[in-house]
Amino acid sequence: MANIKTAPEGFGALADPTRRTIFERLAKKPSAVGELARGLPVSRPAVSQHLKVLKEAGLVHETAEGTRHIYRLDPRGIAAMRDWLDAHWTSAMEAFREFADRQQHDEEGRE
Repeated sequence: MANIKTAPEGFGALADPTRRTIFERLAKKPSAVGELARGLPVSRPAVSQHLKVLKEAGLVHETAEGTRHIYRLDPRGIAAMRDWLDAHWTSAMEAFREFADRQQHDEEGRE
């Protein structure tokens, strides 16, 4: 199994448009390198390099099925990214609530 990294590493891995496309294809269906490379403007070795980055970021893992390696999304890496976003979302919403409360208090003080 892949080593789960931090959420920022996952976001960094997805910064590349080709890796995002590969990630999105894997979200629809586990696939081998050859399947993923079809229709992409990069070679199979380049797809393998992109998969290596996604794997190192903890976003995908591979399993051997005969002579093929099938890549799948790793739900643990995706969960780590979601947790990170949720934590920041909560902080952002709390800051917005405090701002709205101050605005309302200021407006009531002017009346």
